[in-house]
Amino acid sequence: MITLIVGTNRPGSSTRLVARQIEGIYTELQQPVRMLDLAQLPIEVFLPTAYAEKPASFAPFADAVLQGTGLHVVTPEYNGSMPGVLKYFIDLLKFPESFELLPVCFTGLAAGMWGGLRPVEQLQQIFSYRNAHIYPERVFIPGISGQLGTDGRIKDEELVGRLRKQAAGFVEFTRRLGAR
Repeated sequence: MITLIVGTNRPGSSTRLVARQIEGIYTELQQPVRMLDLAQLPIEVFLPTAYAEKPASFAPFADAVLQGTGLHVVTPEYNGSMPGVLKYFIDLLKFPESFELLPVCFTGLAAGMWGGLRPVEQLQQIFSYRNAHIYPERVFIPGISGQLGTDGRIKDEELVGRLRKQAAGFVEFTRRLGAR
């Protein structure tokens, strides 16, 4: 099962809308997928004590990463980087087993013209450090507010085609790498 991470906890986020569309693409490919929305992190994980002792309510989030055959991270760009909640989430996960030899794929989005390039590149460094297998085909979505229709879906069929190609390629990538 591929674990799809919504890399923000911001209410009304475009990232969540894009992640839902990607989830639908995996479903069309008959690939089991589980969406992990960081907006649903329990409040107690934000207590300073959570670093030393994870609250029991964090276990389903950690297990979704540990049990996944691959991880697809959808991240917005906030202030030239990834959202703090995404980095915090990564920091809370078990080391080294959470990402060790795990295939990881990235989709970035932003209001600006670079489409989330900066947070994706920063995340690639983090996941490489954690010995993950980085899938090389990234998708960047610039000017996200103009990319979404009134139904919350991406309007540009070429861009949707790139997301489909990325998802299909990532499924094959995870298959070839096999279980970790």
